[in-house]
Amino acid sequence: MKRFFLLGVMLCISQVKALPSHNPVPGGIAVLEIPANSSARFEGDPVLTASDSGKHYAIVGISLSQKPGLATLATDSGQVKFTIVSKNYLTESLTIPDQSKVTPPSRDYPRIKAERAEMNRVFTSFSQDRVDSTFELPVTGRTSSSFGKRRILNGLPKNPHSGMDIAAAEGTPVKAPAPARVAATGNYFFNGNTVLLDHGQGLITLYCHLSRIDVKIGDKVEREDVLGAVGQTGRVTGPHLHWSVSLNNNRVDPALLLTSDQD
Repeated sequence: MKRFFLLGVMLCISQVKALPSHNPVPGGIAVLEIPANSSARFEGDPVLTASDSGKHYAIVGISLSQKPGLATLATDSGQVKFTIVSKNYLTESLTIPDQSKVTPPSRDYPRIKAERAEMNRVFTSFSQDRVDSTFELPVTGRTSSSFGKRRILNGLPKNPHSGMDIAAAEGTPVKAPAPARVAATGNYFFNGNTVLLDHGQGLITLYCHLSRIDVKIGDKVEREDVLGAVGQTGRVTGPHLHWSVSLNNNRVDPALLLTSDQD
């Protein structure tokens, strides 16, 4: 059964253990200094704000579809201009044994639409939870597909890869990379068994293709708490974890939030 949990909307300034690196590319993160106690919006969506060493920053997720060039962050005190730099991503071709997972029959459209709406309600939510943006890898394994790759499935071009795929044996525990609330769980058409975590202020993480789910909506999880286990449910070519990170409703490279020794 698919379920979702939405937290109240509130802008706030958070203390974080470390800031991500400023990497303003499509699919990257811009870290921009802003006036103290100011909130910020990018492309109409509220943005995570944080304090570090007595200064205040907006941590802005940039969409993979964002065009390079001059961009504008809106704050309570005015506008902050910054430049988005182009980046080229690799292309990969995959063969999916179940063709219906590549080109779904029309009977599955209502289900797919409803599931996307459920997940989008989480991605667009903005909670007041305190943010810890220093992440650990959720599972030990080999990175089998990196973020941003242009995908061709059974000969058909598809959207770029919006997460990091980590190959591991089925049943390997999948752990929370940082403290969060469980915002949604479900068995989705493409993603299989799925968990979404709300880390606060529009920082959302997604865990797909699980063999089982060990948490429920509303649970508070700490770093390394078990969310479930690696599986091969949904649209897959083998057992792995698909891990996505969303900032202000834009999917960004999860590697940008990992501690340096895990890059």
